[in-house]
Amino acid sequence: MFAAERRQLILEMVRANGAVSLRELARVVQTSEVTVRRDVRALEAEGLLDRRHGGAVLPGGFTRESGFPQKSHLATAEKTAIADLAAGLVEEGEAIVVGAGTTTQELARRLARVPGLTVVTNSLLVAQALAHANRVEVVMTGGTLRGSNYALVGSGAEQSLQGLRVSRAFLSGSGLTAERGLSTSNMLSASVDRALVQAAAEVVVLADHTKLGTDTMFQTVPTDVITRLVTDEPPGHDDRAATELQALADQGVQIAVAGGSAAVPNAGPGADSVPAGRQPRRDVPLPGQRRNHGAGPGQQLRSAILGEQPPGERAARVADLRRR
Repeated sequence: MFAAERRQLILEMVRANGAVSLRELARVVQTSEVTVRRDVRALEAEGLLDRRHGGAVLPGGFTRESGFPQKSHLATAEKTAIADLAAGLVEEGEAIVVGAGTTTQELARRLARVPGLTVVTNSLLVAQALAHANRVEVVMTGGTLRGSNYALVGSGAEQSLQGLRVSRAFLSGSGLTAERGLSTSNMLSASVDRALVQAAAEVVVLADHTKLGTDTMFQTVPTDVITRLVTDEPPGHDDRAATELQALADQGVQIAVAGGSAAVPNAGPGADSVPAGRQPRRDVPLPGQRRNHGAGPGQQLRSAILGEQPPGERAARVADLRRR
């Protein structure tokens, strides 16, 4: 494929989806990510698109929301790895809320194996994934169906969540930054997500690396309310995503990385990682609690990944991770 043809196809994909990762672009145009990155730079220079962390978006600063058919084919391997790791946070007999999205749909498929679980959701896709789970109770909100992502939104959905209290909320979104937290491109979806957060003692955000540093119109979860982020490892060349992860950790968000050997880069000698497939700690603090602001960067990162523990227990945990 000639460069002009390749760039035209890249541009068409971005216009159709709103945001596309470099990995997906390289797969579709059947070339390397290095070549695609050069093409994206050239298109950005012409003002036809904007580069973002590990991908490209429509120009103008804020990405628009893609429809479900487009999003379901983006970063599929990353979403699967994130869902595998996030499922390890859920224990038998818990009550949780799960928001709408393709990553949360992947999570729901794995939750079908957790006995005694109660899942409250506004997502038809999440409910469908759990419909035949014998020992999982599914509670759906009311509301008006939003066809682009198969979610129930509006005042009916929000009112049905009033008075609800569960242990955790699992949410996805269109973008995540350390400055604004989780955001989405649709006002109705953002409003329901905020209601889901109000019902939970802890908030877990599921976001692949392409969403790191992307900002969209409507804030759903401020950074200081996010307990934990489950993400995938950014590519080695993606310095901006790595910087965003570090900034989130510095603000007290616990980071769990799926499929990678390092949770947050540039963390100093005191940092340790969660190995691929290892379950993150479950003793996470409540949202809103600020963590380790008096500690140095290395100590902050250690706490972000391993959770708050007494010094002796934390040292033993670190030694155990290294032996494995």
